[in-house]
Amino acid sequence: MFTSQTSSFQDSIDVEERDDFDNEEISGYGQKVQLNCYYTIYLYQGTRLTLIDSSLPPEAEPELRTYISRRLGKGALLGGMGNIATVELSIPEQGVGCYCCLLEQERSPEQPDADGNGYVICFMGGSEKGLNLFRLELDKYVQGLNSSLQTPELQNLETEVRPYLSQWYEESVMHIYRVVQLVQSNISFLLHAALSHTNVELNNSDERTKADVSRFIKAASLQGLSQQDTTTASLCKAVTEDTHTNLIIDCSTIPPTFSNTVSNRFCDDWIQAFLNGAERCNPFLLRQILENFKLKAIQDMNSLKRFVRQAEMSHYALYRCCLFLQGCGNGDVLLQNARAEHSDLPEACSIIGVLEEFLREPSPARA
Repeated sequence: MFTSQTSSFQDSIDVEERDDFDNEEISGYGQKVQLNCYYTIYLYQGTRLTLIDSSLPPEAEPELRTYISRRLGKGALLGGMGNIATVELSIPEQGVGCYCCLLEQERSPEQPDADGNGYVICFMGGSEKGLNLFRLELDKYVQGLNSSLQTPELQNLETEVRPYLSQWYEESVMHIYRVVQLVQSNISFLLHAALSHTNVELNNSDERTKADVSRFIKAASLQGLSQQDTTTASLCKAVTEDTHTNLIIDCSTIPPTFSNTVSNRFCDDWIQAFLNGAERCNPFLLRQILENFKLKAIQDMNSLKRFVRQAEMSHYALYRCCLFLQGCGNGDVLLQNARAEHSDLPEACSIIGVLEEFLREPSPARA
């Protein structure tokens, strides 16, 4: 039983050995070389697409426009919702992942039934699978362009719109890579903070780094995935009220200095996978590793809940639960979440108390 669990865990952290993101590495990213990513923005009026700006080669843009026109004709682009697919264009990559989003303009009172008007935003880079890992970030980034598109005839194209579109890859995809590069092997402290809902405080840091770390924590946390949202809310509130639990990162030194650090064997076991992904300069691989990390944590949480239910009726199940917590390396986080989720169930809380006592006791097997 536990051998198969170990094998499954190893499969999760070994994703970089068999992933299909190998062709999406950012060669020389540290030297800020030109990345192979592109953008295009069209004005959409009725059924007509008019090019406003594009970083695609001249021969590739008409091919993209034909593709977008077909998608619009089929009703495949819904307002405000990104669509990701592979497109074949006359660029070095040939087949490339393409994110498209229709930003609809408000209809005027004079023409309430007029055909759709708005802008179509396209981002191209990496693969379809890779971009799908960042769909939420891309959706949010496109929405951030809304206010800049209200200027008549886009007089702010060169000063606002074009610079914003040009940064889509840096701002929507690269944040996880930048965080891993910044903290290196200390990534386990951030992973543990994300799972345990611990606040992270950055000192002497620029705004971009603060935003990157905040987005990393949000991406790594299980908030919103729990069956009971109130569990996460109450747990976050309890942790927030105890300022001594804050993980503090001082960015005045290189590398940054960490205070109030907490980790466990589960989080430590993922360090090398993240470092390998960062060494290969592959943000898509890093995101997949992060998703695998969350998936394994969720699987372990579900296993613990199942064992707790069984332990209410069986001492052997309680013993199996102890062995599971001992072997998974994430017992402190799992029990923290389980206690919050079962706070209104006295029998379950009693069992969790026994398990917490078991983890606190020193044992040669856990030394």
